[in-house]
Amino acid sequence: EQGLQLLELGGSVEEDYIRIARCFEATRQRCCRLEQDGRRAREQLARVEAERAALEVKLKHARNQVEVEMKKRHRAEAELEKQERKLQLVLELLMREPWGNEALSREQCSVLSSLAGRHLGAALAPVRRSSAVDESCQSLLSHSDISYDRTEDDV
Repeated sequence: EQGLQLLELGGSVEEDYIRIARCFEATRQRCCRLEQDGRRAREQLARVEAERAALEVKLKHARNQVEVEMKKRHRAEAELEKQERKLQLVLELLMREPWGNEALSREQCSVLSSLAGRHLGAALAPVRRSSAVDESCQSLLSHSDISYDRTEDDV
């Protein structure tokens, strides 16, 4: 538009050329700035994409680690329940046998009976969670926040 306006002006040819040259120079400088901005934006995009890829790798490793730890936890809980059942059977056997009561003092019998009552409920409980794991809502990432969907990993 400026070029058309300059041509319509009726000044000297030399002045018109100078004005046109200045317009071209301003346009060239603007193009250079835009090219530099584009280059910086592409570099920033490349850095962000590399960071995203690194974070995706970390996420994949974290998902795998969570899965491994959950399997370990389930195995440990199953082993705990198995050991509690064994202990309960031993306690019941000791309490039923007449020789067991004779060999044990009254204090030992009362401790065993209280243990038998306490462990019976624990052994029959459907699922028992370890108290060593903090599952409070104060955690930054709760297990409900973690997606175990593997469809993204294939992409």
